[in-house]
Amino acid sequence: MEPYVIAVGASAGGLDALERFFQALPVQTGAAFVVIQHLSPDHKSMMGNLLGRYTSIPVATVEDGMTIEPDHIYLIPPASMMSVSGSELHLRPKSPRGLALPIDLFFGTLARAYKQRAIGVILSGTGSDGTRGAVAINDAGGLLLAQDPETAKFDGMPRSVIATGLVDAILPPEELGPRILDHISHAPSRQTPPRASAAVSYDHEGALEEALHLLHHQGGINFRDYKPATVMRRVERRMQVRHVPDLGNYVRLLDGDISELHALRRELLIPVTNFFRDTEAFEALAEKVIMPIVKEHTENQPIRAWVPGVSTGEEAYSIAILFAEAFDKLRRWPDFKLFATDVEQHNVDTGSAGMFSESIAAEVSPERLERFFFKRGNHYVVKNDIRHNIVFAKHNLLEDPPFTRMDLISCRNLLIYFRNDAQERALRRLQYALAPGGYLFLGSSETISSVQRDFSAVSSKHKLYRVLRHGAPPLESNLPSGRLSAPSSRPATQRARANSDAVAIDASQSVLLRGYAPISLLLNSNQELMHVFGDVSRYLSIGEGTVSLDIGKLLPGSLAPVAQALLHKVMVSKEPLRSDIVRVELANGEHERLRLVVRHVPQDGGDGWLLLSFEPEPEPASEPPTDEAVQTMDMDAESSDRLQTLERELAVTRESLQATIEELETANEELQATNEELMASNEELQSSNEELQSVNEELYTVNSENQEKIEILNRLNADLDSMAKAAAIATVFVDNELKLTRFTPEATKLFKIRDADLGRSIDDFTNLLDYPDFYAELKKTIEDGEMLQREVTAGNDRVYLARVLPYAVRQGAPRGAVATFVDVTTLRDIERMQAVLDSLPEHIAVLDAQGRITMINHAWRAFACGNGDPNLQASGPGSSYLEACQSGTNASDAEYAQAAAEGLQALLNDEREQFSMEYPCHSPDLERWFVMHAAPIKHPARGVVVSHIDISAWNRGRTSAD
Repeated sequence: MEPYVIAVGASAGGLDALERFFQALPVQTGAAFVVIQHLSPDHKSMMGNLLGRYTSIPVATVEDGMTIEPDHIYLIPPASMMSVSGSELHLRPKSPRGLALPIDLFFGTLARAYKQRAIGVILSGTGSDGTRGAVAINDAGGLLLAQDPETAKFDGMPRSVIATGLVDAILPPEELGPRILDHISHAPSRQTPPRASAAVSYDHEGALEEALHLLHHQGGINFRDYKPATVMRRVERRMQVRHVPDLGNYVRLLDGDISELHALRRELLIPVTNFFRDTEAFEALAEKVIMPIVKEHTENQPIRAWVPGVSTGEEAYSIAILFAEAFDKLRRWPDFKLFATDVEQHNVDTGSAGMFSESIAAEVSPERLERFFFKRGNHYVVKNDIRHNIVFAKHNLLEDPPFTRMDLISCRNLLIYFRNDAQERALRRLQYALAPGGYLFLGSSETISSVQRDFSAVSSKHKLYRVLRHGAPPLESNLPSGRLSAPSSRPATQRARANSDAVAIDASQSVLLRGYAPISLLLNSNQELMHVFGDVSRYLSIGEGTVSLDIGKLLPGSLAPVAQALLHKVMVSKEPLRSDIVRVELANGEHERLRLVVRHVPQDGGDGWLLLSFEPEPEPASEPPTDEAVQTMDMDAESSDRLQTLERELAVTRESLQATIEELETANEELQATNEELMASNEELQSSNEELQSVNEELYTVNSENQEKIEILNRLNADLDSMAKAAAIATVFVDNELKLTRFTPEATKLFKIRDADLGRSIDDFTNLLDYPDFYAELKKTIEDGEMLQREVTAGNDRVYLARVLPYAVRQGAPRGAVATFVDVTTLRDIERMQAVLDSLPEHIAVLDAQGRITMINHAWRAFACGNGDPNLQASGPGSSYLEACQSGTNASDAEYAQAAAEGLQALLNDEREQFSMEYPCHSPDLERWFVMHAAPIKHPARGVVVSHIDISAWNRGRTSAD
């Protein structure tokens, strides 16, 4: 099974968020993490080392073709754009020109490669990178999370993705990781489930039917027309997000949580769209459809286009841009109107605003951006010369009356979500809406198979068609289209029986309405059509021009004034009324006698609705019975009353109009004054712009200086590291909380630390020092600011001089401490050897390879001081003992001095193993004899040890014996 891949997008201020995010994650998650950042192409990224301080998960910088493995963190390298294909990460150089959106690119490829196993996380950053990629992840069934903007250093990116309404959770960085693990642990099993019983299957169908009913009742959209697999996939995703184990419990959640119902509705209406989506298809549209339309229309003939299912407006604006370019190219500017509709009001509002994130720069050429958009902050806004040609409106393609006389209809990637029967209904409506010779533009996966005979192909590859035959008016009944087949025999639960009864009752009511109820229209208080009961195509017609649901424009001329009078009277009186018999000419030339009946439908807290019924009347063979409960209205009297009312209203309107004209004249004067103020403000803004330009240049200079300082700091840091290595002194740095901040390589010989341990407390590590007060003295130094020094021994039989000094990064900042450990073992060994030599009674000196004295003992020093060399100039350290022997002191000593010099020289030249001689050294009042013994030092530095032993007493004893 493929692992989950978590893509983490971050920009400015993202380092802190990333550290908090990964610090809350365990090492073993079973998922792979990919971090996409906006990195400077001119500086080496230190992100790997920085993240390694906060997580034990292996961190690697991506190389082209690197395979994704679980429990690893992958970092995008600088100056690169990264994508994923299969289980491999691929890199390409970032373009030095144009807007680069690495997060959008990676999110989009991740959604295609990993689908529901893709997870997107947006952290701190400016701009809107990641927003479009996040929509792709949600569309693929993945999880989408965002950092809480209140916790972000820069909230541009989190707020941009949250504005899509598709984010599943908004949390601080440290809570995002556990939320991801929770989502992964609740992933639905991919194993084949055991064969379900009929009762369980019915429960599942009943629960799904109930969910669709809730959606229809709450939002007015009948998702029974959508493909069941599509609906079920989105429902399962919401079940995983909300951690609901089965569909029955999820339906109960929908019934009690209106926010979850809205979330599921958004899931089913994902606004997946782009500017010029499928570039080749739009190029073919411009060349083969739009250019011919503009050529065929004179400037007096309006061009009409319709984009149903427009989502957030990108497709509508793309087509409007193509028309504008065609107008300029052909030097013709006919009246142009484009109707952009969608079933979701939020999408309509978003598209109508005409404001898009800066990520559209990857879809729209720089030339079109400059011509048709202007920049406002981090967004692009459509210019008015394009926006004023587009009418945005809420419209349900399957239920609301279609527009008419359209030269072009673009319905791309909408039909693929519908059942086959719903697709056919939609295509029939689109066919009816097209003008003779009009064009239809579909998505790459959509066909016109059900109406193929009525269209000719302009470009089969790009799904461009031209209508051959006009369609019939789509005035079918709006009865529920849901169907639920009840098994003939099975053990049913109480819920299954309840659902079955409800379906049976609804079906029976539908049959009764068709058989016995008159054809009726449900209208709101503005006399606009809301719902149709029965086949009303005989009485309603849709005229040319802008489509309106006003009943006065839908009814034929003979019925419209009668119906409007009845509706007005009933809305005032709230009592049912019927008209006189009206003779109507039908579309087929036949005539029909009927009465119009209007009834008031009450509404709590509102004006209520109106129900207009058409009751056919037989020819007058006999007087039909009348309904005494419904009063017949005298049309002449009512018309007279209505006329008087309208005249009074007209007089009031004239007075109001005169007052409005006077107010407009006053407002015009105020606007002129305001215009002058705006011109003055514009001059001030120009001055401010020049000042800002100057400030920008200063900031650039400061930035250059900062870069130079950073280079100096890098060089100083390198010098410090080199000096620490050259000094070979074990050193550790800690902050005011005793957390390790730095150490030299020699410190690893005393403390069990490694590079990944930075940030941990120093007392977490074992050491070789016999220094129990080390941590206490560190704290004391930090608190008091005093240096402490002592010698300590270590477990490696070495002796160290330990110094603990305070240090602060800057004045006023909390103090830290630095501890150095200088190896003084050799110095102590030399001191010990000197003490050993001083304890011997013999006169001992150590000579180097040139015969110079390097060390003497206490007996040698005392003898020299008592025999004419108190300052040790001739026999102390640094003097040449070999030269002293060669020169001799007087003629009587010359023979012995020469022998000593020759013996020492032979030892220094490795010609003898040792040398000994007796010699006299008499004082004025005492006869003294000594034995001189010299031996070479077995060491690469070579040298000789010389000792003089006083044998005067022994010599006197020997003389007496002789």
